[in-house]
Amino acid sequence: MTDSPFRQAVEAQDADRLTAALHPDVVFRSPAVHAPYTGRDAAMAVLRAVLAVFEQFRYVAEVRAGADEVLRFAARVGDREVDGVDIVRYDPDGLVTELTVMIRPMSALHAVAEAVGAQLARGTGGTGG
Repeated sequence: MTDSPFRQAVEAQDADRLTAALHPDVVFRSPAVHAPYTGRDAAMAVLRAVLAVFEQFRYVAEVRAGADEVLRFAARVGDREVDGVDIVRYDPDGLVTELTVMIRPMSALHAVAEAVGAQLARGTGGTGG
């Protein structure tokens, strides 16, 4: 298993550590919207909300090849079981330059999108600590 600052931050649900693990110009591709979020601040606005709505989050598998890593995760959002992957690319300093998230099944993706949307509408992305 890798011991990347990104993985540690996500597993700890620590928004401050997650922010520090992202490159300032990170590109974040959400499973719920077409256009990517570019930049640390834009990505963290969404990722803070994700940290707040995912319950029982855990990584269950990983594959790493060079600067690329795929982390499979399981979680719950409300009454929905979520199965997904984080596809991560790191720069030479270990900062995340690209993050693509994919979620299945469709009902789980809808539950995540609704819950994250509600967090963002309230302006409460969570504290993450």
